[in-house]
Amino acid sequence: MKPILQVSGLTKRYGPGCPECLRRTGALHETNQCPHCRSIIACREITFDLFPGEVLGIVGESGSGKSTVVRLLHFDDEPTQGEFRIKLNGSAGAACNPDPGRNLFALGAFERRQIRNAHMGIVYQNARMGLRLKVSAGGNIAERLLMAGWRHVGQMRQRAAELLIATEVPVLRIDEPPQHFSGGMQQRVQIAKALSTRPAVLLLDEVTTGLDVSVQARVLDLIRSLQQETGVATIVVSHDLGVIRLLTSRTIVMRHGCIVEQGLSDQILEDPQHPYTQLLVNSML
Repeated sequence: MKPILQVSGLTKRYGPGCPECLRRTGALHETNQCPHCRSIIACREITFDLFPGEVLGIVGESGSGKSTVVRLLHFDDEPTQGEFRIKLNGSAGAACNPDPGRNLFALGAFERRQIRNAHMGIVYQNARMGLRLKVSAGGNIAERLLMAGWRHVGQMRQRAAELLIATEVPVLRIDEPPQHFSGGMQQRVQIAKALSTRPAVLLLDEVTTGLDVSVQARVLDLIRSLQQETGVATIVVSHDLGVIRLLTSRTIVMRHGCIVEQGLSDQILEDPQHPYTQLLVNSML
């Protein structure tokens, strides 16, 4: 099976940078801040593939760089270096399909927005980043559909209603703004919005952090069932190994901006090899 998404050498630096940055930072040096120029290497030389229908986990402590990777892939931030390719099988209009051999980071802002709107969905930890809280739930979904080229108001409203039902949001609240919703319901509206254009790739960034345990369980069950129904290739970012165990088939472990271990999720959780992964697993027990 060929990968739907390929990432190679992805690096993000905050600061001026110097020749010492990559030599004196990373997991081996126990820091992601260059001692010479004080630049922060948020992530460095990240390389992985994502396959159709796969759920890939990225796990690590706060500051490990896992959320930075997702923001870079969603074009929310500019990478310092690296390559990113998406290879599709005609899942959207030909005009929006990226050249499978083209580095998407090299495209202009307009082309990247087209690809993001047509083929990618994201759910953020903070609903304020993914929703307009003063705009109705249906309006939030319609906004994404408009960006993807939808124009028929009735069809957009019908699609919004279908998605709210699928994500267990009462359809009678379609015209209410998410600022009136609970945290768990706001996350479900974000999920509905992210799935509205039937994306090829779904990015989930700490979607259960800050939610009550019972709400977390419902949101996770919803994500798992929707992923199985749609078959969307998914990247799940979390510091919670319980989330990784429940949702993912393969896992990347990050620390200080570096990948320190990767493999099948069961293997990572049952027989971790890297000392940091062992610490993570032991802390869960």
